[in-house]
This record gives sequence, C-alpha cells and structure tokens, in this order.
Amino acid sequence: MTDSQQPTSSSFHRITREDRERLEDQLLAPAATRSAASKGRAETEPDDDFRTAFERDRDRILHSKAFRRLKHKTQVFINPEGDHVVTRLTHTLQVTQIGRALARALGLNEVLTEAICLGHEVGHPPFGHNGETALTPYLDGDEEWLHSAQGVRVFELLEPLNLTWEVLDGIRAHTWKVTPGPSTPEGWIIRFADRIAYLVHDMEDAIRAGVLQLDQLPESVLAVFGEPGRQWVDTMIHGVIEGSLASGKVTMEPRTLEAMGEFRKFMFQSVYLRPEAQDQADRAVRILRDLVDYYLENPEKMPESYRLRHLPIKEQVLDVVAGMTDRYALRVHDDIFRPDCLA
Repeated sequence: MTDSQQPTSSSFHRITREDRERLEDQLLAPAATRSAASKGRAETEPDDDFRTAFERDRDRILHSKAFRRLKHKTQVFINPEGDHVVTRLTHTLQVTQIGRALARALGLNEVLTEAICLGHEVGHPPFGHNGETALTPYLDGDEEWLHSAQGVRVFELLEPLNLTWEVLDGIRAHTWKVTPGPSTPEGWIIRFADRIAYLVHDMEDAIRAGVLQLDQLPESVLAVFGEPGRQWVDTMIHGVIEGSLASGKVTMEPRTLEAMGEFRKFMFQSVYLRPEAQDQADRAVRILRDLVDYYLENPEKMPESYRLRHLPIKEQVLDVVAGMTDRYALRVHDDIFRPDCLA
C-alpha cells in the first residue's frame, strides 16, 4: 500500500456507547425503550466502551450454545431431512428480520427487538410444541411446561449470560399464552413477528411436503394477502405498522388481523392437527417421556451437558432432556431402548 492509499485520521469516526445512546434519544419514538434507561442486570457490570447494553445482550445470545442448537431443533416436521424445511434456527432468523423491520418503521429500539428475537426460541425442547406436551406432566400442580419460561431459565441458570431485564422479559412473554404480556413495545413486536413468520413459512413447508395444495387456501385469506409467499409477510408487516400508528400501541389493523386469525385456524385444522401429524406427535411425546422416566430411575446415566448437580433430580432431568436436539434425542432413545426391542 502506497502512502497515498494509507487511511487518514478522518477516514473513520469513533462511535462510542455514549454516542449511540444519544442517537437513541434523538431518533427513537417516545414509546421506545432506551438502552441507557434499562432496568439493568442481576449482576452489575461496567459499561462497554462501544456497545449499548442491548447490543451486548444480542452478541451474547448469538454466541451461546443454546442458540447454536436451534439448527437441529424442529419447527413443525420432526427431524426433517429436506434441505429447505424450516428449523428453529431459520425460524429465529426470519422472526428477527421481521421484528427489526417493524421496530425500525415504528421508531422502536431495533437492537432490543433483535436481542429478544434471537433468544426467543432457545428454551424449546426437541420436537417443537410436542416436546412441551411431553414435559408438562412432570411439573407440579397445574403448571404448563413453556419454552418461554425455559428460555429465561437457560440464560439465567443453565448458561448464565447476565442479560438485561428487558431482554429476559421479552423472552418470557413472547408467547401469547403468557400473562402479563411484555413490558416493552419491543417485546410486543416479537409476538407479532413470531406469528407472522411461523404461519407463512409453515404453510410453505406444508405445500413443499405435499400436505397442502394452493387451491385449499381460504379465498377470504387470499383476498387480503394475495399470492402466497413474500407478499403475505409484507402485508402482515404493513398491517402491524398501520395498526400501531393508528392506535398508539403495538397491534395489527383489524382487517389484516382477522385474516391472520382465519389463516391460523386453517393451519391448525389442515396442518398442525391433521391425523398424520398426530401420529408423529404421539411418537415424539413417547420418546421424550421414555427418556425422562429412564433418567429419573437412572440419574447416573444422564449426560452432563446442561446438568446442574446441585438441583433436585427431576429438575436436572427436565433440563437435560429439554436441551436435547431432535437428532440427539432420537439417537439416545435408540441407544437406550432399541436393544430391548430387538431382543
């Protein structure tokens, strides 16, 4: 490199954390969550020179083991073989893109939204929501096993990252089952981004797998969303933007919301709860309950990953099994039970 090609002192700008925080104050909407106003972390840490609190959370989640395991966890189809089937990891990236687009359009904190989106699925057990069904009977009382609560447990206890209160709250409340709802508008963004992503891409997977045909889609839904694909995502995103601007809270405008609700009902009837899916779901539940029961009786056989030995045995077992990927759960189940089947 010649002297004329050497960068000069004016080639770059040093953008510090304080600069970023000032930009948030200047650019974000009044309802947005400012990183400088975060409720903080369970353990106080010195501020980073360049990254805001939410940027640090985003980076920690991306580098976590729990995030990496999402590539081998199911979205709808159990342990899928096809190259184009949506997994928890690709779903998470799609939710993140939708969430960031919504946050940017509404003047909300894009980085906080991104951090919550990236972490929202890490608590999922193997085999999607069938895994939640499998683990629920092992909880006390009338509790339901929820991946949202397990996601918080992962980052607070099993793989502690000392995340900010706002990110943990968004992960806790990203599912519509949980009350109270998210405490930040960015948390509410995730609820809509998650639903938009899974409905559209689950439909595409179902069509690709031959479970659905295009001519089966409800005409009333097509009238609102148009041809299936990217246009659907775009229409739903605009529905959230317009509904939120009109109401002053994160929501979807009524016509789009009604169409999305009708489409979701159709997906449950035609895809999620179809007889073939129920057979697959029953197998998934049996596999996970076999593993839980086996480790409860033989705790010395448990893998050490995600096992905290100071906790009660049942908690250890549930953490270990919930942390498995689809393929690992299937392989361990075969190792334990297939010899008996072949005997």
